[in-house]
Amino acid sequence: MFDNYVFTEGSARNVMTETGESAFQAETLITYYRGIPLSMVHDLQLVVDGAEVPRGELAISPGGDEWFMLDEATTVTSYRWEYGTPLTVRWLGTHLSSGDHEVTMRLRIRVAYIPIPFGGERTRTITV
Repeated sequence: MFDNYVFTEGSARNVMTETGESAFQAETLITYYRGIPLSMVHDLQLVVDGAEVPRGELAISPGGDEWFMLDEATTVTSYRWEYGTPLTVRWLGTHLSSGDHEVTMRLRIRVAYIPIPFGGERTRTITV
């Protein structure tokens, strides 16, 4: 239902982080009609060329100002991901090699009055 919001086209690329660490990053929009506290991001998975990226190597940031490891984000209630703001997802400590790669992003969020997490997923073939 919300698959069109997941994994923004043209957002995937290799980057150097503010601390000089290499990373691969991509962006997604929220799979809901309004913003949520970051703690309501239930799960985010990144699969690159058929291999799932370990959860402990993923960091997220709405707006790019502050970064949170995925497990850390589950405790962040004072920082919001607003509707229309891209959430940047970084796979820390890696760079994708030059060429084509198949990347899948799966996002699940929780909201107060819907009893189960929901979201969407999208697979794109990207060229680095």
